[in-house]
Amino acid sequence: MKMKNILFKMFSLYPPFLGAGIRVKISRDVKTVDIRMKLRFWNRNYVRTHYGGSLYSMCDPFYFFLLMENLGPGYIVWDKSATITFRKPGRGTVHAHFFIPEERYHQIQKEADDNGTVFPEFSVDIVDEKSEVVAVVTKQLYVKKKQKSH
Repeated sequence: MKMKNILFKMFSLYPPFLGAGIRVKISRDVKTVDIRMKLRFWNRNYVRTHYGGSLYSMCDPFYFFLLMENLGPGYIVWDKSATITFRKPGRGTVHAHFFIPEERYHQIQKEADDNGTVFPEFSVDIVDEKSEVVAVVTKQLYVKKKQKSH
């Protein structure tokens, strides 16, 4: 097994995720990421619902991660901005599913190749056990074509 695959399997052991009880599952082809977080006493707020910081934290790195892995080494990727919109109190186990269609990767590559820099935006729903939306996280990323060294 490649070292990279072992690291992907250990995402749930990353201290901020481990501490919040966030569990991460990355597909073998690194095209999808599924996240879940159970409501526990250490990740709930004063009114016994999911702490907003944990809801955001569970979604923070994954569009960045998918772009880094799927655009390839010819591109620089950074987070640019993020928002979270709370829709209803989060109770029980919450989930988020991250996926970027192949066509979108090609579009981002083309725009970066043509313009040098592009700022793609993605949104993900955090849903509860009834598939009702608890929050929406929107991320804007920075993607730049790497300069060829001479």
